[in-house]
Amino acid sequence: MDFIQNNLLNLIVFFPTLAALIIFLLPEDEKTLIRRLSFVFSLVPLALTLVMWFNFDRTQAGFQFEYVRSWFPAIGASYHMGIDGISLSMFLLTTILTPLAILASFTIEDKVRMYMSLFLIMETAMLGLFGALDLIIFFIFWEFGLVPMYFLIKLWGGKDRDYASFKFFVYTMAGSLGLLLSIQVMGLATGTFDIVELLDKWVNLPKGGVLPGTGLAVDTVKAVAFWAYVLAFAIKVPVWPFHTWLPDAHTQAPTAGSMILAGVLLKLGAYGFIRLVIPFFPEQAHTFAYVLATLGMLSIILGGFAAFGQWDFKRLVAYSSINHMGFVVLGIAVMAYVYGLPGNNEALSQDAIMATNGAVFQMFNHGLSAAGMFFLVGVIYERTHTRDLKRFGGIWTVLPMFGAILIFTSMASLGLPGLNGFVSEFMIVRGSWGVFTLQVALSMLGLLMTGAYILKGIGQTLHGPLNPEWAGLKDMTWREHLVIWPLMALMLSLGVWPQWLVAFINDTVTRLFG
Repeated sequence: MDFIQNNLLNLIVFFPTLAALIIFLLPEDEKTLIRRLSFVFSLVPLALTLVMWFNFDRTQAGFQFEYVRSWFPAIGASYHMGIDGISLSMFLLTTILTPLAILASFTIEDKVRMYMSLFLIMETAMLGLFGALDLIIFFIFWEFGLVPMYFLIKLWGGKDRDYASFKFFVYTMAGSLGLLLSIQVMGLATGTFDIVELLDKWVNLPKGGVLPGTGLAVDTVKAVAFWAYVLAFAIKVPVWPFHTWLPDAHTQAPTAGSMILAGVLLKLGAYGFIRLVIPFFPEQAHTFAYVLATLGMLSIILGGFAAFGQWDFKRLVAYSSINHMGFVVLGIAVMAYVYGLPGNNEALSQDAIMATNGAVFQMFNHGLSAAGMFFLVGVIYERTHTRDLKRFGGIWTVLPMFGAILIFTSMASLGLPGLNGFVSEFMIVRGSWGVFTLQVALSMLGLLMTGAYILKGIGQTLHGPLNPEWAGLKDMTWREHLVIWPLMALMLSLGVWPQWLVAFINDTVTRLFG
C-alpha cells in the first residue's frame, strides 16, 4: 500500500503508456477487443485520480504526492513530479475526457490498434505535463504530446488533413524553440531546472547584475526569456492573433481528436502561463498584463464574430473555443497584473484570486462543453456526412433526443445560469472589472456574439422545415448516450454546486497570493 501511495502519481501518468503497449501487441483484426480493452484501460487513471482527489490535503494546498529522483545531475535536472489544486483539476479533466473520447472512437475502422495506442500515449503526455515540477520534464511532455495528435489528424482526419496536421505541428514547434532555449539559459544560470527551486533562485536574481555562466545582463535575459515563454504558450491557448492553426486542426481532426484537442490540449498553454510565466517573471508579467488583457478581449470579440460567420458546424465550434479561451486569458491577465504588483493591495488581491479561480475553472468547464459540442457535431456528421448548416434544418423532428441534448450542451457553452459556463465566466468578469474595466466592457460584445452563434447553430440544425434528405435518420445510440451524459451531469453539477471543484482550486490560488 505504501508503494502505491508513494508512486500514485507515476501510476496515473504512465499506466496509459503501459496500456498502449499491451494494445499494440494485440492482433490488428481483433478490433472489438482492442476498442473495449482500450476503454477499460482508460478508466484506470480516472479511478486512481479519484483516489488522489479524496486523499488530497486541502489544508496544505501546496504540492502533494511528490516524487523526486535524481535523473540527470550533470545538468541539474531531476525527475520531480507533484500536484496542487490547479493541476489536480486538470488531472481530473484529462482522465474524464480520455475514456469518453475513446468510447466516441468506437466507429473507427481503419488502423484501430494504432489509433487507440496513440490516444493512450497522448494521455500520458498530457498528465505528465500537468504533474511536472522540473522544466526539462515539463518540456519533454510538452513536445511528446505533439506527436500523437499530429498522427491522429494526419491519418484519421478529413480531406485537408495533411495541411492541418503540418500547420498544427509547425506552429507549436515554432513556439517551442524559444521555450527550450530559455529553459536552458535558466538552468545554466541557476544550476537547476527544478521549478520549486527556480521560484527562489531565478526570481530573486539581482537586478542590474550579470547572469551567472552567461556573461549577459540579468534584466535583458529575463525579458527575452519572458517573451519566449509567452509566445510558446500563447500559440497553444491560442491567443489572437496566433490562433489560425486551430480551426484547421479542429475541422480536419477525427471527432475524438477534436474532443481532446479542445478539452485538454488548449489548456496546456493556459496552464503554462499560470504555472511558469507569471511566477517566474512577475515584474515582466505585470508590465505585460494590459497587453495580455487586450489580447484576451480581442480573442473573445473576434472569436465570437468569426464563429458567427461560419457555415461549417465544426468550424463554428472551433472558433467558439477561441472565444471562450479569451475569458481564460483575461483572468490570467488579472493574475499577472496583481502577482507582480509591488506591495500588498488587499482589494486587488481578492480580485486576482477571484479572476484566477475563474480562469482555472473556465479551463475545466470549457473542456467539458467543447468536448460535448464536438462530439455532437460528430454524431450528426456520421449520419449525414456533411457539416454544412445550410443543408440541415428540422432535424429535431427525427432526432428528438439529439436535439434536446444539443440544446442543453449549447446552453452550457453559452453560459446559461444554472450550468457550468456561467459560473466561471462570471468569476472572471467580476475579478477583472476593477483592473481591466475597458477590456471587460468591450468583451461583452463578444459575449453577445456567443449567443448569436450558438443560436445560429441550433436554429440551422434543429428548427425550420425538415430537409427530406434526413427523414430517415436514426436517433442517438446507447453508446453515444454513454459518451454525452457524464459530460452533461458534470455541466449541471458544476452549475448548481461549483464548490466541489472550486474549493480545491481556490486553496492553491489563495496560497499563490500569500
